[in-house]
Amino acid sequence: MMEETIAAISTPIGEGGIGIIRISGNRAGEIARRLFRRFDGMPVDRLQPRKVLYGIIVDPQTGERLDEVLLWFMPGPKSYTRQDIVEISCHGGIVSLRAVLEAVLKCGARLAEPGEFTRLAFMNGRIDLAQAEAVIDIIRARTEASRRVAMAQLSGGLSREVDMIRRDAVGILAAIEASIDFPDDVGEQEPERMDDTIRGLTDRINKLLSTADSGRIYREGISVVIVGRPNVGKSSLLNALARKARAIVTDIPGTTRDIIEEFVDIRQIPVRLVDTAGLRESRDLVERLGVERARNELETADLALVVLDISEGVKDEDRQVIDEMRPGKPWILVLNKSDLEHKISEEEARVLAPGVPSVMVSANEGIGLDNLEDAIADTVLRGKVSPRESCVVTNVRHKGALERSLQALVDARASLRAGVPLDLVAIDIREAIEALGEITGETAGEDVIDRIFADFCIGK
Repeated sequence: MMEETIAAISTPIGEGGIGIIRISGNRAGEIARRLFRRFDGMPVDRLQPRKVLYGIIVDPQTGERLDEVLLWFMPGPKSYTRQDIVEISCHGGIVSLRAVLEAVLKCGARLAEPGEFTRLAFMNGRIDLAQAEAVIDIIRARTEASRRVAMAQLSGGLSREVDMIRRDAVGILAAIEASIDFPDDVGEQEPERMDDTIRGLTDRINKLLSTADSGRIYREGISVVIVGRPNVGKSSLLNALARKARAIVTDIPGTTRDIIEEFVDIRQIPVRLVDTAGLRESRDLVERLGVERARNELETADLALVVLDISEGVKDEDRQVIDEMRPGKPWILVLNKSDLEHKISEEEARVLAPGVPSVMVSANEGIGLDNLEDAIADTVLRGKVSPRESCVVTNVRHKGALERSLQALVDARASLRAGVPLDLVAIDIREAIEALGEITGETAGEDVIDRIFADFCIGK
């Protein structure tokens, strides 16, 4: 099958200082030579690898000057896709970029599909599937911690650990098969010794899985909903945590009637912060709809901040809100307006919400916000893992594959202890190897690969 040459705009659509068009394939250099001219109008005879050229791009049919550009050529296999790559830096307006891209397509390139450049990097062996997924995680990172864990995955931290576990599992399988096929030469395997070896693999997989919940938080973030009765300062708290006036604040109860959300960085955790209507019974149709949406957000949120007005004491409506906290839902009791007279003591707070962390803040004065942010991070992470660790599982696909591999190895150990024939034990070992291979791509099906790269943007 003849290799196609693909092209796409690789920078975000809109206005900017520069915009980049990427071309990959065996005709990339040829297409660049047809389009690129020096300022005297003369073409270039050859493109020197990794040397930036300054000139113009012309329409291949009319010769019209389309844009003033920088162009560089990276021959394969020492390139992102391991094919010949040309990148053209144009002015960052969409009209100029489209004109240059159309010229590239006229010369025989095909418009790239979403994620096709990175897919080529995977198919050509430059990166594995876990590293390919890390590329989009870096692009979508909302915090420094998100970027850090994605970069560790792109650098191969997870892949190396999974590959070592998989190689050791392959070694166990090879020993089993050798003892079955050549019993006189190899001899029988000792079940106790094999059990110890498999247990070592399960310990290593369990260590990886112990990072998965925290890793998902750093990658995907969490949803934190602010709830309470009307006029306790929920909107003021949203504004204080967001460090800007995102929600309207008045002394009139029921001002907030719809969901207001803001994305914030709390201790390097991406947080979707949601302000809601005050929870109370109301005859007002619009307010009732707002309360219903608030309860829906409360149901799906990862964490709830239940806000009380410390200057007014505990009201029946406050107790009703607390009663809505279902078992297992993490939440923090936030005692707001701490700059005013305190009518709720710390002891009352402990009785009101036993075992629940409570924090005193003044949203208006900015008091106690650092303590609240610490409490949010501690509650959702529970000190499990640091984003600085070199190997963190962040992807639910990886977690699922590790869990399947772990279960297969657990089954293999149970079979060994039960005296099951080794050829049946080998089936479980193979299943574990297959699941581990899905993470890095050795055994991933085409449908899985298609699904992963469909999430990419065009040009990456």
